[in-house]
Amino acid sequence: MFVDASPMPLPSRFFIVVGALSAALSVALSAAAAHVPALQQAGPSFTASLDQQQLHALGLVLVGVLLARRHNGWLLASGWLMVAGLLLFCLNIDARILWGFDGARALVPWGGSAFIVSWLALAVGVLTTKRA
Repeated sequence: MFVDASPMPLPSRFFIVVGALSAALSVALSAAAAHVPALQQAGPSFTASLDQQQLHALGLVLVGVLLARRHNGWLLASGWLMVAGLLLFCLNIDARILWGFDGARALVPWGGSAFIVSWLALAVGVLTTKRA
C-alpha cells in the first residue's frame, strides 16, 4: 500500500467532507422519515429531496477525488453547483417539511437546475482534463 505524502487541495477536502456529511444527514433523515409518524406523512417531495441529497453527496465525493488528482475549473464548478443544489433544492424542501419554513420555495427549481448543470460540468471537466 502506498502513501501519498502530498497534501490534498482544499477544494478536494471541502467537497469530500461536505459530501460525506450530506450523506450522513440524508441517512439520518431517511431513518427519521421511516420512524417518526409526522415525517411518514411528508410525501413525495421529502422522498425526492432525500434521494437527490444522497445522489449528490456521492457526486461531491467523486468531484473531490477527481480534483485531488487534477485541478480543472469545470470540476471545481461542478462541485460548487452540487453544493448550491443541495442548499437550494434539498435544504429548502427539508426546511419546509421539518420546520414549516416556506419563504424560499421559489428557489427549488434553481437547485434542480444547479444539479443538472453540475453533472454536465463534471462531464466536460473529465473530458477536458489532461492525463498526468
